[in-house]
Amino acid sequence: MSETTNRLRSGQQDPMWVRYLAITISLAFTSLMLVLPLCVVFWEALRKGVWVYFAAFQDRNAIQAIYMTCLAAGIAVPLNLVFGIAASWAIAKFSFRGKGFLIALIDLPFAISPVISGLVYILVFGMQGWLGKWLEGYGIQIIFAVPGIVLATIFVTFPFVARELIPLMEEQGSEEEWAAISLGASGWQTFWRVTLPNIKWGVLYGVLLCNARAMGEFGAVSVVSSNIRGGTNTLPLHIDALHADYNSVAAFSMASILALLGVVTLIGKTLLERKLVNESSQSLESTATGDAI
Repeated sequence: MSETTNRLRSGQQDPMWVRYLAITISLAFTSLMLVLPLCVVFWEALRKGVWVYFAAFQDRNAIQAIYMTCLAAGIAVPLNLVFGIAASWAIAKFSFRGKGFLIALIDLPFAISPVISGLVYILVFGMQGWLGKWLEGYGIQIIFAVPGIVLATIFVTFPFVARELIPLMEEQGSEEEWAAISLGASGWQTFWRVTLPNIKWGVLYGVLLCNARAMGEFGAVSVVSSNIRGGTNTLPLHIDALHADYNSVAAFSMASILALLGVVTLIGKTLLERKLVNESSQSLESTATGDAI
C-alpha cells in the first residue's frame, strides 16, 4: 500500500467534529466575505424601489461610463485573445531562447500594482513624457483619452488568456498537430481543425476572466483617464464619483452591474471547468485505450 493511499485513508478517518469544523469555517468565511457584500449591493440598490434603481441608468454620465467600459473591454479582450493564443502556442509547442523571459513578462501584470502601470503610461505617453511631445505634434493624445484607457486595460488583463492556455496546451502535447501536418495539412488548417477544437473551452474560460477583469478595472484606468464625468469615466470610476457625492443608491445601482458580471463569471467559470475536466478525462481514457491496444 502506497504512502499516498495511507494519507488519503487517514484523512477520511478524521473525527467528525474536525470535518464539520472545517466546513463551518469555510462556509462562514465565504458568506461573510463574498455572499454578504453581494447581497448588500443589491439591497442598497433596490432600497428605494425599482423605479429609482432603473432611473440611475438613465443619467447621461452613467450611459457614457457604461459605453466607455464596454468600449475598453471590447478592444482589450480580442487583442488579448490573439496575444494569448499566439503566446501559448509558442511557449507550449516550441523551444526557443528567451522562453522563460516571455513567461515572466506574461506574469508581470500580476506582480505590478495597476496604479504603477498607469503611472508608467503617463511617463511614456504623457505631455511631459518621453513620447508626449512627439505625439502632440501629430495631434495624437493617449493619456486622459480613450487610447490611454484601452492601453491600461490591455496591460492589466493580457495574462489571463495565455495563463489558461499554456498548461492546457502543454498537457495535450503536439502529437495531433504533427500527425495532421504529416498527412498534408497546412499550419493554418492544423490550427483551425486540430489545435483550436482542443483548446476551445480554455479559450472561452480565459476570455471570460479577461472580460470580467477589464470591465472591473479601477486602479490603472483611474490614473490615465483624468476622471472626466461624461467623458473618460468608466463604470468603476463613475461608481466612485457617485459614492463621493453621497449618492449611494445610484452608486449601488451601478455596482450591481459589476456584481451581476461577477456572478455570471462565476457560473461560467464553474461550467467551463467541468468541460475542461471532462475533456481531460476523456483524453486520458482514449490515450490509455490506445496504449492498451
